[in-house]
Amino acid sequence: MAQKITDEIADEELRGATAFQLLHWLACGRVDSIRLTACHRAAIERENPRLNAYVALDDGAFAAASASAARRQEGRLIGRLDGLPVAVKDNLDVAGLATTAGLPGRSRRIATQDAVAVARLRAAGAVVLGKTSLDEGALGTTTANLHTGPAQNPLRLGYTAGGSSGGSASAVAAGLAAFALATDTLGSIRIPASHCGIFGLRPTLGEVSTSGMVRAARRFDCVGVLARSVQDLAIVLQVIAGFDADDPRSRRRRVPLAMPDWDPGSLTAGLLPDLAALGVTAPVTAVFERAIAALGSELGQRRTVDFSDYDFARMRRAALLIMESELAVEFADDVADNAHPVSPRLRAMLDYARGKSAVDYAAADRLVDTAVLKARRLFAEIDVLVLPTVPHGPYPLAEGERANDADLTSFASLAGCPAVSLPMGTLPDGLPIGLQLIGAPGSDLRLLELAEICASTLDATPTYPIGG
Repeated sequence: MAQKITDEIADEELRGATAFQLLHWLACGRVDSIRLTACHRAAIERENPRLNAYVALDDGAFAAASASAARRQEGRLIGRLDGLPVAVKDNLDVAGLATTAGLPGRSRRIATQDAVAVARLRAAGAVVLGKTSLDEGALGTTTANLHTGPAQNPLRLGYTAGGSSGGSASAVAAGLAAFALATDTLGSIRIPASHCGIFGLRPTLGEVSTSGMVRAARRFDCVGVLARSVQDLAIVLQVIAGFDADDPRSRRRRVPLAMPDWDPGSLTAGLLPDLAALGVTAPVTAVFERAIAALGSELGQRRTVDFSDYDFARMRRAALLIMESELAVEFADDVADNAHPVSPRLRAMLDYARGKSAVDYAAADRLVDTAVLKARRLFAEIDVLVLPTVPHGPYPLAEGERANDADLTSFASLAGCPAVSLPMGTLPDGLPIGLQLIGAPGSDLRLLELAEICASTLDATPTYPIGG
């Protein structure tokens, strides 16, 4: 039987804690899932009107929290995440709630069952708080959705939280969830993680099932995690990962995820020779260089890697054409729904894909293959590629989307590699910027181990605006 709850913890402390810390408090009886859920729901009701992180709440949250509390009292936990409150991006099915993918006409499409990743969270005892906002159709990097309004960056209102998982990142940074389940096609987890000063994981392609996700581009789509620590990413990954026979791209591992066994003395980190040539701004480059210097021997041997044969912008555009083409199929009925019109921006992007030929699509698809081969050659020489997550910091929503937002994140997406974004420092304007670590397919846990070492060394996590 669980220990009696003593020494009540303040709401702000609960909301600002990592999932790892909350699990400890739940286990030792300092808090129960009912209070934890009530704390987060009250905060959502109070703060979401200005942040616009959530678009729907799950009425079953309190029943799930009560069931978790009863299990702990009886000493019969059902899983690793029992009692933790989680936010879910609104392109993943949650039974009983609409899966809108940010489109107005889809509010009538109520999911009858959970996405596989959501079901695995529930099976581990997690409590689903609700659905978070995203770019219309998950096709964007700002979460400035015409239909639902923009998700705000909690660190500075009026600035982008990134996209397309901006609502999820905003919720995590503002303490409106212990962690969030999100998706990453060309950078949709890592870009918001960088802008909101939190941690984001895109797993190896196929490591986590995408069944129950509104697919954006099947070749690139991943379900991943946004959280306030690397430990949290690792805990959740091992709950949601696993083979799914109903997902055509799911990986059946012959052995478990590779254990973290890198010898720091033999680690080889790859660095790009000229960040400015890739559009990285001078302030971001300065923060990156300070971070690399601070990490010192933690990155092992450093090697400048040759990317002269890889055009980041061109590859991102090829992937975008594939994404637009697939979404033109996925959203055909939505575009034709005159009662719930899509935005002119989304219509124009989908029309652009319709104006291309099958030959254009095949050319883009073949070009993406070069990223896979590039990664194979690269990771035969190095263990990890280290670079900024985004070429620039968060910018005002009024400025509109920047074309190169996903240039640096798209490489891992195209190559099917795992990637982590962690806070690496603060820009002159006071806003955060992320450090991105990319590893070979299957090296997820090794990458997370290195990310934890880097995060501890840099100590660059911002002060999250919990309750403020």
